[in-house]
Amino acid sequence: MNTTAQSPFAQTYFHGTKADLRVGDFIETGQDSNYGQNNKAKYIYLTATLDAAIWGAELALGEGRERIYLVEPTGPIEDDPNLTDKKFPGNPTLSYRSKHPFKVVGEVTVWQGHPAEQVKAMKDGLAKLKEQGIEAIED
Repeated sequence: MNTTAQSPFAQTYFHGTKADLRVGDFIETGQDSNYGQNNKAKYIYLTATLDAAIWGAELALGEGRERIYLVEPTGPIEDDPNLTDKKFPGNPTLSYRSKHPFKVVGEVTVWQGHPAEQVKAMKDGLAKLKEQGIEAIED
């Protein structure tokens, strides 16, 4: 007898940031972007891997505390073209974007950041690209 088992678990998505949010809040487009020229964001980003969310929190602009939220998309999501096939063929970071809000449903409060020298190297690399006029985020 072949039966497909139903799973009570949905895909978990994370959003790394320095914004102070609460359960029930919505992350929406139109806010100042955490990256690039700090323009109004046309897309918002989420990932299905904790590591990518940690990078999001560590690289976000601002002085706030690094936070990682559990989020639910409220509409369609698509592969993040800033990572997919440009830096990582396919989508191994499971990084996505959307024009639809994400609802904050929880927060990951215990996580291990990357080593300080690795974060500095990443920020230095992004600064070098910015000097060359290359933006990290493509809207």
